[in-house]
Amino acid sequence: MKVMVGGTFDPLHDGHKRLISRSFEIAGSTGTVIIGLTTDAFASRKSHPVRPFNERRESLEEFIRENGWSASWTIQPLNDRFGSALDDEFDALVVSEETLPIAREINMLRRERGHQKVDIHQITCVLAEDGKWISSTRIYRGEIDDHGRLLS
Repeated sequence: MKVMVGGTFDPLHDGHKRLISRSFEIAGSTGTVIIGLTTDAFASRKSHPVRPFNERRESLEEFIRENGWSASWTIQPLNDRFGSALDDEFDALVVSEETLPIAREINMLRRERGHQKVDIHQITCVLAEDGKWISSTRIYRGEIDDHGRLLS
């Protein structure tokens, strides 16, 4: 199975790790995972600083290697919310609760372009110790670490 997932992944926290892990699980041992990683220009719209593309890519590659998944994988630059998901042939899109509306929009636009809809797999966001979502913004604010442990 060919699976797509996308994000900024900075810092690479437990929520991101769940998203990527689920993508490899769905792809299976003989599948493929395409990871869209936001470009520096696209990521610059964030409300917090974002490390350069190559540093974020290295963190992703290290996480993937550490887990030893057998599915093939590639990391593509993501210049907008959709990347290659509007026209590429693939089977499934893995998203969080936060990005589910974008996945639905991708399927609508795919249908308008004459492409088949893809399966949408939504993961639940990982909660921090305080019961709120782990997010990069909260980590950059110094509220929590990348595992959701409270810092203040």
